[in-house]
Amino acid sequence: MQIHQLQPKNKRKTKKRVGRGGKRGTYSGRGVKGQKSRAGTRKGQPIIRELIKRYPKLRGYRQNPQNEFEIAVNLSEIDKHFEKGEIVSPASLIKKGVIAKIKGRKPEVKILGRGKLTKKLEFKDVKMSKTVKEKTV
Repeated sequence: MQIHQLQPKNKRKTKKRVGRGGKRGTYSGRGVKGQKSRAGTRKGQPIIRELIKRYPKLRGYRQNPQNEFEIAVNLSEIDKHFEKGEIVSPASLIKKGVIAKIKGRKPEVKILGRGKLTKKLEFKDVKMSKTVKEKTV
């Protein structure tokens, strides 16, 4: 066998372009009426429809939800679980069982002012409300 004797295994078949006038007549091989006879890509529509259904349609979907990983903890809870002079941080709150991890991550903690603080504690890596700042100073 020589190079000029090689032939492709499958015969070449060009895609039929339908609906452009010419020798095929009025309907150009598309039949009469109906969705399949009309122009446009309606064959792939169910896939597109599924994508549209999955897309979020509520207002403000582009913004990330605020406070998704933020947990509020009251002073009364901290007063129960911590001894005098201890450090209050997200890690220590998880260790004491006051809060839990969210999706395997340490959440941001905001301390709210409900309750009283009877001990002197040190706060690290936590947000505090205005009332808590007044009570701890």
